[in-house]
This record gives sequence, C-alpha cells and structure tokens, in this order.
Amino acid sequence: MTSHAGRAMAALSLALVPLALSLPAAGAAPVAPVAPVQPRGEILQLEDAISLLVEAEEDRSGYTPTAFPHWNAGRDATDGCTTEREVLIAEAVDEPRVSAGCAISGGRWTSPYDQQSTTRVGSMTVDHVVPLAEAWGSGAAQWTAERREAFANDQGSPYALTAVTKRVAREKGDQDIADWVPPAEQAVCPYVGHWVGTKLRWGLTPDKAELEALKLFADNSCETTVVIVNRVP
Repeated sequence: MTSHAGRAMAALSLALVPLALSLPAAGAAPVAPVAPVQPRGEILQLEDAISLLVEAEEDRSGYTPTAFPHWNAGRDATDGCTTEREVLIAEAVDEPRVSAGCAISGGRWTSPYDQQSTTRVGSMTVDHVVPLAEAWGSGAAQWTAERREAFANDQGSPYALTAVTKRVAREKGDQDIADWVPPAEQAVCPYVGHWVGTKLRWGLTPDKAELEALKLFADNSCETTVVIVNRVP
C-alpha cells in the first residue's frame, strides 16, 4: 500500500455518484431510464464509520465467482440490459445510443480510478468496489445465494459498483484496500469511503491489515472524507 499511500496524501474527497440515464437517440429502441441513486442513510466522517467495523480474520477458501450470480437482469428487467450494462449507461459522461438487445454505441466514459477517458464501451467494465473474493472472505461465505446475488448486482447504493477501464480493473483484481488503491490521486479518498460504506452496508468485516490501512487513511490524507451508511437488512 505504501506506494499508493504516498500519492493519497494529497487526494481530494470527491463524490463518485452515478449519473442519470437519458433516453436513447431517435431511431433506437426505447430503454426505460434508470433513476440516479440518491444517497440515503446516516452520513458519517470516515473515522467514525471505520469505528463501526468489526475486525475478523479473513478466509477466502472455497471462493468461486459463480457463488455470486452476476450479472442479472438489473434494476429494470424489461430493458434488456444486465446490471453491468445499466451501470455503464448510467455512468456515461456523454450519453450513448442504446438499441435492441441493449447494444451500446457512441457515448463517452471517464474511469475514476485512472482518469482515463474513452468512447469505446468495450474498453470499460463495472468494478465491484469490494471485490467478490474479498466479500466472500469477509462474511459472504455464510450468506444465501440470493444475498450474494444482491451484493454482486447492488445498484441500491451510489458506491458499490463503478464503471472503470478494463486495464485498471485487471490491475486491481481481487486485492483489498491494504494492497491496492486507485492510481489517480483524486480517486483514493472516495474509494476508501466507498469501501467502508460497502462493508458497513452489507455487514462485512475487515481483517487486521485492512483495518490498519483504513485508519491510516482516516488519520492522514482522508480525514475529511464522509461515508454514507445505508445498511441492507
């Protein structure tokens, strides 16, 4: 974490809230707009939010991505788009055209983790801020398949899923926050806040190294970061 932590010292606490989906251009098949997620729940300073986390040893044994069914039919089962496609459309900087079968053309995206801008939807993917393997080892191994599916397709919060470049998603992989944070300085503190918010939202635990890393950010570069705590029952 140390190489990224140095860059994080000057990071800004910016909100990475998904954009609203606009209607497709003329001639495209109609797709129901996905309403922007509105932040709800308790708003806490990062330090206070971290204090609510319960440390526990992490165990990723038995993990497989298929334990988290994704991507499902999304928030609107009638639009022909998966959760991944809905997030990509919602987070486009310039709205794309959406045609039959949720085919996306045009549009432009800016990946918050690395600040790369692209007009190629094929170079983008949707990242689970808390990786599925991390969730499994932090408590999700004991969940039902239905709850794991809900986690993997969570559009009910403004921070669980983020459209990023495939390159930076591959770089991140399944690493937790003690080992990886975004390379773009301005994305570090929001990422830390979103990580904590997601763990609290789903009742997931941090291990010792992860908790120490989070406290380091809260005490130094990210002391003004706020976290929206909106728990799933």
